[in-house]
Amino acid sequence: MSKFTRDEIMKRTHELALMLAETEEVDFFKRAEEAINQNEKVQQIIKRIKLLQKESVNLQHFQKHEAYKRNEQKIDELMKELDEIPVVQEFKQSQTDVNDLLQYISITISNRVSDEIIKATGGDLLKGETGSALKAHEGEDQCG
Repeated sequence: MSKFTRDEIMKRTHELALMLAETEEVDFFKRAEEAINQNEKVQQIIKRIKLLQKESVNLQHFQKHEAYKRNEQKIDELMKELDEIPVVQEFKQSQTDVNDLLQYISITISNRVSDEIIKATGGDLLKGETGSALKAHEGEDQCG
């Protein structure tokens, strides 16, 4: 069994990141983001939301509760309007797809590392226990 240095692992991590940047999911995300940035209606709504958010901060600071509530309602309405625009829906879906891919990779790596630790310590993969955990349980059984 070979041992890898942290530097070797980081190099491979960078290679994996480059590979991921070239996936269909990431490519779709890039195109969706570009479409969002070029959509005038979307940009106008985003500007209005940002302005209202700044106003909300001030209203909250000066404890203008009713005006703050009205402002927050306007923000919610604009957010709903934004969410109904197809290009925004595509962008959000592309974000979800990329996040799902990254989470799947992370979970796969984590599970594989755990399995390798269990195997290396003479543990039981089905129980998900390392060899030392199994030995500790055996000691419990004998004491009981």
